[in-house]
Amino acid sequence: MKLFIESAQKMESEAVALRRDLHRHPELAFCEYRTASKIIRRLQALGYDVAYGAAVMDKTAILSLPTEAEMAAARARACAEGADEALLAELAGGMTGVVATLKGNKPGKTVAFRFDMDCNDVNESADKAHRPAAEGFASQHEHQMHACGHDGHVTIGLVLAALLAERRAELCGTVKLIFQPAEEGVRGAAPMVAAGVVDDVDYFFGGHLGINAKDSNMLVSSTGGFLAVAKYAVHFTGKSSHAGLAPHQGKNALLAAAQATLALHAITRHGKGASRINVGVLQAGTGINVIADSALLQFEVRGETTEINAYMREEAERILRAAAAMYDVSIEIEGKGLADSFEPDADFAAELTALADQTGLYSTVQPMGRLDASEDCTAFLSRVQERGGKASYMLFGTKLAAVHHNGHFDFDESVLTRSAAWLACLAMHYTAK
Repeated sequence: MKLFIESAQKMESEAVALRRDLHRHPELAFCEYRTASKIIRRLQALGYDVAYGAAVMDKTAILSLPTEAEMAAARARACAEGADEALLAELAGGMTGVVATLKGNKPGKTVAFRFDMDCNDVNESADKAHRPAAEGFASQHEHQMHACGHDGHVTIGLVLAALLAERRAELCGTVKLIFQPAEEGVRGAAPMVAAGVVDDVDYFFGGHLGINAKDSNMLVSSTGGFLAVAKYAVHFTGKSSHAGLAPHQGKNALLAAAQATLALHAITRHGKGASRINVGVLQAGTGINVIADSALLQFEVRGETTEINAYMREEAERILRAAAAMYDVSIEIEGKGLADSFEPDADFAAELTALADQTGLYSTVQPMGRLDASEDCTAFLSRVQERGGKASYMLFGTKLAAVHHNGHFDFDESVLTRSAAWLACLAMHYTAK
């Protein structure tokens, strides 16, 4: 453990440089072409067996890819910004997942770690009080920003890869490093799970910078409080008409969408736990004297459990169809993202806490925390649990400049190597179990 900590500390400047490069070049969900390309080449250079694209993603399980034009533009931009052009054809179509495998010299367990890669659709602050702006590593792209720390997650994964490769001779079993696209929108884990990338995993670890751990010398060993979530885009199609001359000949998609919006927020809450509903987008109409023939509504429902979320989904879809019928318009309900809840193993959390205390890496180790949000890492976590393995989602404490998904978001970069050292300790410990 001490050797990992010392090696990680020597990589601190490299880790910061890597994180800042990723921060300058953010990429949206399923468009992580430059990021995936850089990851693949770095892992191959370290001696990992690297699989990517269709080898690690089932395209039939993907919800809501960007348009072909958007993905083509993202590939062209990635190429211009240093992506390995030879890889882009195999990553095309949003198939940007990467799985790297390192086999030890002795038999043992299979341990997997997951790192998400995509950015947020957020404009980064240009305020000189914002460190990335002041020090020249702010996002180069409008309305795209690593405002959730995924640049840090990728960096932790790559530092971990280097630490394990350095001590491969001592490694038992197998380590898998999973780099996942499209966590934002909860869309990227499902196609990787469907491709079977964790079906052979005995121990699985996911994690996040910050959230409810805001001390840079703190670790939360395991996390509950995952809200199940479903995201939708709803298209109402009616018939346009002159609002003064012949309103009776129109079919008003705007009113149908407005009716649905109000009714969705009036869904009766479930008695077994918390739920959420939010209509975030409502677009309709072309002119002040025109009956609107189309409308777009985008919304999400969440539940404290998968069961409660299923209730919210059923009620939402019933209300949407009823609103469409009320105004005699047609409706298309498109799923945009889905994640279930997850129940952590308290005994495993206690075991991880004891191990973390032994390393001396953290002044505070909390056995269990809460996310109070949604994360599609639950697809990996639950799959491993279902197949008899152990799984945990950790929170890596860090001071934050602003809340997640905010244009002023930034974190304490000193936590990058500490987090990687901790994960390396987990890899060595659990492959040898």
